[in-house]
Amino acid sequence: MSKPTSATLNPKAAPPAAAPSRAGLAPVNARLTNAERLGLFRLMMRIRRFEERCLRAYQQGRIAGFLHLYIGQEAVAVGCCSVMQPDDHVITAYRDHGHAIAVGMNPNELMAELYGKASGCSKGKGGSMHFFDPARHFWGGHGIVGGQVPLGAGIAFALKYKGVKGACLTFMGDGAVNQGAVHETYNLAALWSLPVVFVIENNGYSMGTSLRRSSAGPGLAKRAEGYGMAWDLCDGHNLYEVREKTDKMLQLAREKSQPAVLEVMTYRYRGHSVADPDSTYRTKEEIENYRRTKDPLTLVHEALVAEGVLTEDLAKEIDMAARAEAERAAQFAEASPFPASEDVLKDIYWEEDNPTQKQSRGRIFFH
Repeated sequence: MSKPTSATLNPKAAPPAAAPSRAGLAPVNARLTNAERLGLFRLMMRIRRFEERCLRAYQQGRIAGFLHLYIGQEAVAVGCCSVMQPDDHVITAYRDHGHAIAVGMNPNELMAELYGKASGCSKGKGGSMHFFDPARHFWGGHGIVGGQVPLGAGIAFALKYKGVKGACLTFMGDGAVNQGAVHETYNLAALWSLPVVFVIENNGYSMGTSLRRSSAGPGLAKRAEGYGMAWDLCDGHNLYEVREKTDKMLQLAREKSQPAVLEVMTYRYRGHSVADPDSTYRTKEEIENYRRTKDPLTLVHEALVAEGVLTEDLAKEIDMAARAEAERAAQFAEASPFPASEDVLKDIYWEEDNPTQKQSRGRIFFH
């Protein structure tokens, strides 16, 4: 397996990235049609423009609470989710907007959720950190650091138990890897041979603490060796590489029911949450260097132009369409109603919504 280097562990020290091209592409990328390649670029653009519109809405006071933006990491969610098969599932942490759009959720219901409106994907009760869409096998959106990781293994356990040939992509940030629950999950996943792929989105900072100051050892993915799991590293700004390496891990999970860890080196332009400063713990030069040399949208744009798939006029058209979609989502959210006060205790426990099938005794709520 790949070994981490000082450059991959430190975005600032990494050399300029090369744009992906068709030459020598893995089969999972080589068989993409031109329309599919454009579709991936379009999806990344939609995530970027949606997140930028979210930021503006937050600054205008339309969104309250936490808002963890995915700007800069678009190739990770799009690359990983684009190689999923019908029986695969996704679960992630609180920086979940990109994953939600990547699996096909409607920006209207996502923006409405951010506004706390009843038309939101979680009926306005979850907010930024709790997007869900079971119909698309998307299980959140979780605010507890590392809390989604055991749940991801649970989904994988269910797939294996039912004999379903699928896998669960379980995303986490670099800070979550130091949580005890993550290591307990690694142990059980390896012990029980669960079809789960643990994807570490390593953007270099756990909130405001750099990886070098928070995590010991040669690299996060390499810790998988302690549990006998396969592991690899991946450049998160390279869409084709993300697809290739995620596809290999998913095949291992589906075909052999073996867990694996994929560490994706990426970067975020904004603060941990938009309430946090962008450059208190990192320099503006570091952010600009990444934007100039490794921005995933720029790299895919350049690759598709070089391949003769994308023209500058079409790129502008895709950009304008993504901006218009994000604006429509904001307008939809503005026009949507807030949840009714009598709905405050609904959707809390299944039995409360299905009283005729209630089996537990006593009171569930304290008033």
